[in-house]
Amino acid sequence: MKTIMDLRNDLDTSKITSEELFNESNKKAHKYQEEYNSFVTIVDEYKKEDSNSLISGIPYALKDNFSTKGILSTSSSNILKDYVPVYDATVYRKLKEAGAVLVGKTVLDELAMGGTGTTGHTGIVRNPWDKERQIGGSSAGSASSVALGIVPFSIGSDTGDSIRKPASFGGVVGFKPTYGRISRYGLFAFASSLDHVGCFTRCVKDAAIVTDILKGKDERDMTSLPDENIKYTDVLENDIKGKKLFYIKEITDLEMYKDAGSETLEVLTKFKETIENCKELGFIVEEVSIDEKLLKAIYPAYMTISCAEATSNNSNLTGIIFGPRGEGNNINDIMFDARTKGFSELIKRRFILGSYILQKENQERLFKNAQRLRRIIVDKINELFKSYDGMILPASGGIAPKFEDSIDRMSDRYLILENHMAIANFGGFPSITIPNGFVNNMPIGINITGSPFKDAETLNIAYKIEEKLGYKGLIKEEYDV
Repeated sequence: MKTIMDLRNDLDTSKITSEELFNESNKKAHKYQEEYNSFVTIVDEYKKEDSNSLISGIPYALKDNFSTKGILSTSSSNILKDYVPVYDATVYRKLKEAGAVLVGKTVLDELAMGGTGTTGHTGIVRNPWDKERQIGGSSAGSASSVALGIVPFSIGSDTGDSIRKPASFGGVVGFKPTYGRISRYGLFAFASSLDHVGCFTRCVKDAAIVTDILKGKDERDMTSLPDENIKYTDVLENDIKGKKLFYIKEITDLEMYKDAGSETLEVLTKFKETIENCKELGFIVEEVSIDEKLLKAIYPAYMTISCAEATSNNSNLTGIIFGPRGEGNNINDIMFDARTKGFSELIKRRFILGSYILQKENQERLFKNAQRLRRIIVDKINELFKSYDGMILPASGGIAPKFEDSIDRMSDRYLILENHMAIANFGGFPSITIPNGFVNNMPIGINITGSPFKDAETLNIAYKIEEKLGYKGLIKEEYDV
């Protein structure tokens, strides 16, 4: 699959028509669906609005937790399996107005809660590089649709790392801009203070193109930011010599992971090599130290806040307003039956946890303490951003896990190395994952996070590093590993 700019050139020179592009993507979507399960809904009818934008006539995929008028929007949950919205999400509207052509709505972990791509009501999503492995989540289908070469870009949401981790596992680019940079109107809320809209692409420039179209103030979303009138594609080539990056010792120290296994050691070794490449480019890269106790608090703080907000946000999924009507002799029994049947065990556990956290007697000890931890972590990173232009770290401590792999969520490796990207959600920082080579024939990624509102600078840094590393547009069938 070519990049957006390659396809733009093909369209402008009449090498191919928009409808032919759509038909190619539609054919691939159907071809790969049974094997990889990227889509909840595949759109078979070609529809395009007139536009002169760079993405006009170009096919894309949209995560199934965005509202699309007249098109099934399930959030990969049984309780919404028949829901067809009557309004469009702002993101979907902007893409339509820009002339992009929707190929399908993609599978996610149910209600965007999860990081495996295994809990959607239509089944698991498989990794294009190895069908026995996860692609990650929650934006599983959006990641796999780009990694398979079905579409050149897709839209996802990111609450903890739900775009950037699957991007690493799938060998593609995953970018979430500053909180509020893209409107969340019409995105089914998971945890409103953490939710971001972003994209998967084949290269950093394409991420800038898509974000240029989607960013801007939306009167329907009070958290949305005014457009800063910077065209991100215009700053990608800016000189980065002398810009300063930092990485965190407690996350990347090889000595801490001697017993973690060869894959983790290879990922960290590859990361150190990338640091040297950054220095050759002209970056100043320095190691900093952060209290390990604070880093270990990221995951529990994230789970506490996200479960509490999710419980509140999804309280309307009762079988009365939304979802299949439950059985019972009174309204409480009807709602109980609908929610019992409509949610998976994972979601029910999260809602129970969230309800417990929000109980009056627990709020101070649990919810408010998690918020205090969040503020301490964000303050620490913001303090570092006064001296540095970005933070660079491995996107994951390993390659995509196999479906049968069990992970000790309380191990030091999982708590720190696998969860640090939630920092960007805590602080609303722009953050991007780009491919960083291979370990055991599977793609790995690095993550670059910038300070708030510095989306253009973050993309500029990632673009320069991507050029140096040379891993761009990875598709297994076209790439010899």
